[in-house]
Amino acid sequence: MTAGGAKRARQTYLRAQGVEAAGNYSEAGRIYKALICGLRLTPPQELHVDVYRSLADLYRILGRYRESDAAFAAAFMIADKVYTKDAIEHWRLLNGRAILYKYSGHFAGGARLYRTALKILTSANGSHYSEIATIYHNLGGLEHARGRYAIGEQFARKGITIRRRALGADHPAVVADGAALAALLLAQKKFGEAELLLRRALRIFRRASQPENYDVAIALSNLGSLEQARGNFTAALRYHKEALRIKEKLFGPHHVDIAVTLNNIAVVYREQQRLAEALPLFSRALSILQASVSSRHPNLIKCQKNYVALLQVPSRLQQAKA
Repeated sequence: MTAGGAKRARQTYLRAQGVEAAGNYSEAGRIYKALICGLRLTPPQELHVDVYRSLADLYRILGRYRESDAAFAAAFMIADKVYTKDAIEHWRLLNGRAILYKYSGHFAGGARLYRTALKILTSANGSHYSEIATIYHNLGGLEHARGRYAIGEQFARKGITIRRRALGADHPAVVADGAALAALLLAQKKFGEAELLLRRALRIFRRASQPENYDVAIALSNLGSLEQARGNFTAALRYHKEALRIKEKLFGPHHVDIAVTLNNIAVVYREQQRLAEALPLFSRALSILQASVSSRHPNLIKCQKNYVALLQVPSRLQQAKA
């Protein structure tokens, strides 16, 4: 590839990233795949790694986990040819695949990847505080998915401390760290601090970006869980349904995050004895999860238990339908 061709390919890649950031996932995917076809006959280079990694991340966002893992495998294969073993550039690949493993339920593999990324970042020359904070943030998310909330809280707080020192308390990334910590606190019934973090995050996310982005949806969903835990079911439904609307707009109807929110809404309906409304939501959530995640994934197990428990009260279901 000529110098001019390489420059045009890099510009196309940056354009695809902008398209993805704007929420046009199908067009971004088309550009990434066209770039991969155009680069196949050229020697391995950094751009190959970047494109495959971005495509893998996009597939993960869309819930296409098998395709995401295949794209990561291709990126790792090329990276081994382009970079030295402990090169700093490996951390993004390791982090991205570890996030995928969290969503698909391969928790031990994800933890190993995060530890490797941390080792590379802490051994590298220069200041990589924000990147290290990102790994601790994501380790907190992994432990949340595993149901190990106290361990996750320790990771999350460490990430916040590191990033706050590097970027300041009001940086959007620090606010996002706080929102992630809030989810761990909610799971431990530490409602007061969790609510402060979530309401601050929602306010700043709405002010700093589009009012209907993923961060906003997550904050709304967690506020719904907070109100649900307090027994404020009307408020909980309002937050959960708004989160569901945003997620469906972003991802369509079959994404794993949709299943999580459907399960949350169904649980509230169950608490309100609205069993006929809860059952189809549990069923739909279960279908999405069974098609997407490992059979050992906590979200799938939780949804299965909720669905089976509801099926065991047929007389109440019949009364609700009458």
